Amino acid sequence: MNLKEKIKGLPSVPGVYLMKDSLENIIYIGKSKNLKNRVSSYFQNSKNHSSKVIRLVQNLKDFDYIITDTEFEAFILECKLIKEIKPPYNRLMKSPMSYSYIQVALGDNCLDISLKSEAVKDDNCIYFGPYTSRNIVERGILGIKNHLKIACTNNSRKGSACINYSLKLCMGMCMNKVSQNQYIEIYNKILQLLNGSDKSIIEEMNLVMNNAAESFDFETAAKYRDYISSINYILDKKNTVEFMNKNRNIAFIEYLDDSFAKIFLIKGNRIVFSEKFNLNHCHSYELKATIKNNILFYFKEELLQEPWEINKENLDEAQIIHSYIKTKGDSCKYAIISEKALYSKSSLALDKSINKLLYNDYEK
Repeated sequence: MNLKEKIKGLPSVPGVYLMKDSLENIIYIGKSKNLKNRVSSYFQNSKNHSSKVIRLVQNLKDFDYIITDTEFEAFILECKLIKEIKPPYNRLMKSPMSYSYIQVALGDNCLDISLKSEAVKDDNCIYFGPYTSRNIVERGILGIKNHLKIACTNNSRKGSACINYSLKLCMGMCMNKVSQNQYIEIYNKILQLLNGSDKSIIEEMNLVMNNAAESFDFETAAKYRDYISSINYILDKKNTVEFMNKNRNIAFIEYLDDSFAKIFLIKGNRIVFSEKFNLNHCHSYELKATIKNNILFYFKEELLQEPWEINKENLDEAQIIHSYIKTKGDSCKYAIISEKALYSKSSLALDKSINKLLYNDYEK
């Protein structure tokens, strides 16, 4: 069967597709809410394709696919397979070494904010992350440094002016013109920004961008626009890490249509239970009882109680989970199952969480 005939037979359902070359090697893995439409798109409108897609199609000789019940499962499965197989045309989620952390360090006569591949414990530095896009984070760090005028290029601090001092991107760190109190003030401002507690730096940068645009200095305006976008990316990833570290037991239900729904129980970054239900054949009290029993079993299981926090090995799954449950609207409802609800002698808190999953008009 040739590829065009094989594509015609693809179902219009969620799933993962695995592209192969002439030697049957998997060269690309993708996911889609509609397998038929997505795979077909590789062979249509080639003028609009990127150079990477054009090369992929040239090497494509066959493909396999795996059907999933939901788009969420397709996301998770794609992530898992990319990490296991490492196809050459996949770049994101390919290697934990591509992920990075922001390091903020304060010394007696210096202040440094830089990008690191690891977060080192007990080195008197503060770390944020991990982040998946090193380039975006680098641009965000550069924007913070340039705006706060701490982009010093003279690490020796021997009293000679660096190049950036003449460009007004260094306040004189290289010439020992900055007091310890000034360092501490800037240090705290950076920490508050990266913690999400004070976004005054972004407000200041927005003002610079707008003033530049009004003065027809479009180069500076565009530069600051990119800085701000990169910093917002950093803060968005911070929200994901914070949410997932705090909420280790998540139950959510995705309604597939008027008759079927699928329940997922997620512990940390792992799906520990999933099951599809026919809503027409299940009384509400039966469904609630089934969900409750599984929550108590899987979330209280002794073997699953080990400490868990996001790192660069599990960040991709955490991002998928956080983004999916936050953006799918009424088709996907979630509830955080607290330790208190799990171990309380009363079932009221757990019942409240389950009601939140099942009823659109339930008062939150």
